[in-house]
Amino acid sequence: MPKNTKSLFIRSKIWIEDDSGKVVFGLGRFKIFEAIQHSGSIQAAAKELKMSYRAVWGRIKATEERMGRKMLIRNVGGASGGGSRLTPFAKSLVEQFQQLHKNILSQSDDLFEKKIRDNIQS
Repeated sequence: MPKNTKSLFIRSKIWIEDDSGKVVFGLGRFKIFEAIQHSGSIQAAAKELKMSYRAVWGRIKATEERMGRKMLIRNVGGASGGGSRLTPFAKSLVEQFQQLHKNILSQSDDLFEKKIRDNIQS
C-alpha cells in the first residue's frame, strides 16, 4: 500500500422496517432495550442514553405498534414505584438482533477483506 493512502474500513448498519418503510427495530432501539434490561427503568435508560423519556417511550411504542406485540412489562415495582422489564418476546428480539448484527458485521468485514480492500489499496 502506498504511504499516502490511508487504511480503509467497511461500516455496516442494519435495521428492520415494516412494509411502509418505517423503522421497527435497529441499533438505536437495541440500545434502548438493552439499557432498560439492565437498569429496570425507562427513565434510567433515557438518562444513560442521554435521551428524553418521551423520545425513548416514543420509540418503544412505535416498535410495539409496528410489531403488534408488547415489548415491556411496566410498573414492576408495584404500588411503591415504577420500573419496566422486557417481555420474553422483546428479550428474544434483542438477542436475535444482536446475533444478526454480529453476523452481518463479521461477514461484511470478511467480504471487504477478500474482495475489495486489496483491489482499492494497491
